[in-house]
Amino acid sequence: MDLIDTFFNWDVLQRSFPILLRGLGNTLLLGIVTIIIGTIAGFLVCLVRLYAPKPFRWLAIIYIDVFRAIPILVLLILVYYALPFVGIRFDSFTSATLALSMVLAAFTAEVCRAGIQNVPKGQFEAAASLGMPFWQSMRKIIMPQAIRVIIPPLTSNSISVFKDTALASVVAMPDLLKQANDAQALMANPTPLIGAAIIYLAILWPLVRLVGHLEARNQRAMSR
Repeated sequence: MDLIDTFFNWDVLQRSFPILLRGLGNTLLLGIVTIIIGTIAGFLVCLVRLYAPKPFRWLAIIYIDVFRAIPILVLLILVYYALPFVGIRFDSFTSATLALSMVLAAFTAEVCRAGIQNVPKGQFEAAASLGMPFWQSMRKIIMPQAIRVIIPPLTSNSISVFKDTALASVVAMPDLLKQANDAQALMANPTPLIGAAIIYLAILWPLVRLVGHLEARNQRAMSR
């Protein structure tokens, strides 16, 4: 068999495409749910890291450091395979969501911290002088300014989440990569893996360009 028949077999790709689409739906669902949970959790961890009493700040720092350092694959295996030994069982989707969200929350917390600390201290003092409650000043004054710094790296982290969803295949979740592997075994041809790669590229490449656009716009705004 030549290169085209082995890796770019059009007939195999057509037959495997419905299988890949089913996996794509699971991948998108996993990515979206993870981004929502991880972003909200990360913002809350950031606030604890910055404004909570000192013991809670240390706990937030430990959480951020540990989950930024631990490989996602190791965490995923621990959640899915180790927790049942202590009586805690999750299905593959929940395990993948939990593992990915915990890691994303740690990175999001640092991104949010950088954005908030980028806001001049005078803005915090102005909000306090107006008698604004903490949440109101954060919502109306601090976050609108911090969001310009936060959005580009947060978007980049979201792209990484969609790529990392491929690791969910190790816990038998029928995501895009798992379906591609199954189709490859069924059809005895690696073309479905190429198809999965093309789908990942079609989804993530526009997001990569969006990150570049946001970073360029942020640099222009900062230089004014």
